[in-house]
Amino acid sequence: MKTMTTDELINLLDANEDLNIIDVREDHEVENGMIPGAVHIPLGSIPEEAPNLDKSKEYILVCKGGIRSANAAEYLEAQGFEVVNLEGGMMSYDGELEFK
Repeated sequence: MKTMTTDELINLLDANEDLNIIDVREDHEVENGMIPGAVHIPLGSIPEEAPNLDKSKEYILVCKGGIRSANAAEYLEAQGFEVVNLEGGMMSYDGELEFK
């Protein structure tokens, strides 16, 4: 499984790269802010939402500390998706946040 550091992610965000970020945290966790442009799909909903994702795109997965997103990445990778797990998750991310 590919991984990315939060510094690498922030550099891509700063460069206005077209990123597909999926935040797999629970509803109460995302109330504290999400990475700009991220889509919220709680971990438990990943299997039912996977058919709605585009296999031609790469997805960056994020959670609080990196474990749940690694589980989601493993699942999606097994389904044929290109995925990257954000190391350290939101606990390591010190970039801009957006609130939904």
